[in-house]
Amino acid sequence: MRFYTKRERPLPWSERTRSLARPWTAPFFALEWVSEWLAYFLGNWTFLEVLDHVQAFGVIVAVVFYFSESGDRLKQKHYQAWQVINTSQGKGGNGGRIEALQELNADHVALVGVDLSGGFLQGLHLHQGNLSRANLNAADVRNAVLVDTDFSDANLRFANFRECNCARTSFRGAALDDADFHGASLTAANFDHASFENADLRDTDLRDIHWQQIASVKTTNIAGVRNAPDGFVAWALGNGAVQSPSDPH
Repeated sequence: MRFYTKRERPLPWSERTRSLARPWTAPFFALEWVSEWLAYFLGNWTFLEVLDHVQAFGVIVAVVFYFSESGDRLKQKHYQAWQVINTSQGKGGNGGRIEALQELNADHVALVGVDLSGGFLQGLHLHQGNLSRANLNAADVRNAVLVDTDFSDANLRFANFRECNCARTSFRGAALDDADFHGASLTAANFDHASFENADLRDTDLRDIHWQQIASVKTTNIAGVRNAPDGFVAWALGNGAVQSPSDPH
């Protein structure tokens, strides 16, 4: 907002030229005198103040419209993210799915039942994501951060979770047959009623996992598991798990 001060009326030309010491400076005096009169008329023109207020009001209106339409912009962003995910179903490669998934999750949008089968999702970050009943069959999710994420009842067969951080992640009722968790952190993960047949758990961190109600660990490789709860290794070996340092796949 500009502050306008009332300008004093400039001197007439006859009085202004009294201070003219050298005739050759007359053109410069004339230019300055004309400028003074122009500034006088414009400075006292109320219409300019009105325009200034209109401009400020326009900024306020633009701000109001921006915030009033924020919900529509958010819906449009979510729609575009889902479009990326849905058009990539059943296809390999990333195809923008990682960014789309992370954007939706950051806005607390549930990803229940999403189809990411065969997708290239290395390095995915989904803190507290909801992917219950999702399909990640044969997906490549290496080095992902999936802390506190819900994969309950999900199809994770043949998925590659190597070196993932799955601390406190829920795999309740999930199908993990032939999944690869080599070197992953599974601290406090929940495996109640999950099926682990022929999975690779070598060198995983199993501190505080929920394991007593695992459905099956037949031929699952538990070689080198770290921080396993008391009784887990003996139970697993007694139910068909194996300890083979070599890669079974």
